[in-house]
Amino acid sequence: MNIRFSDKKENKMEQTKTIVVTVENQPGVLARIAGLFSGRAFNIDSLAVGETEDPTTSRMTIVARGDELVLEQIVKQLNKLVDVIKVVDMAGERCLERELVLIRVNVDGKSKEELMNIVNIFRAKVLDVSNETFIVELSGTDEKISGFVEMMKSFGIKEMSRTGTIAMTRAKKIKTNSGKEQ
Repeated sequence: MNIRFSDKKENKMEQTKTIVVTVENQPGVLARIAGLFSGRAFNIDSLAVGETEDPTTSRMTIVARGDELVLEQIVKQLNKLVDVIKVVDMAGERCLERELVLIRVNVDGKSKEELMNIVNIFRAKVLDVSNETFIVELSGTDEKISGFVEMMKSFGIKEMSRTGTIAMTRAKKIKTNSGKEQ
């Protein structure tokens, strides 16, 4: 499940925080966690939820904006919920964040070559082709996806589906015999 709220105006007092929550894969868990966020002074930019490698657990990646103290309180409250196994505030972590977008854009004979040039520059994939439209897939950072969407506007976006952010911490660096990190 992915939910995206996109009021991207950033207030100077606001910060953006990515929180990864591992939870019991049980009915009602999403509702209880969403309840923590209601009535507080911040926005949820995205919420992505899916089963993990263990079918008894799900992973929620929440990207939220708000006052630093409110966001810190949310992390503390999440840790207190019974169905929550682990909460990781990705701030300060070495992590990878990605989103996925599928876009159906208008094409005609003249614009196909230009569209394909942009698709190649962004390392996107064309998934479906018709005489009037292409469906293009791209994964990447929020900035990359947003840049690609802006470029596609000139072709005419017929339809778009964009996931929320998903995130994982990077592996710890290993020191070699020479003392260098890999």
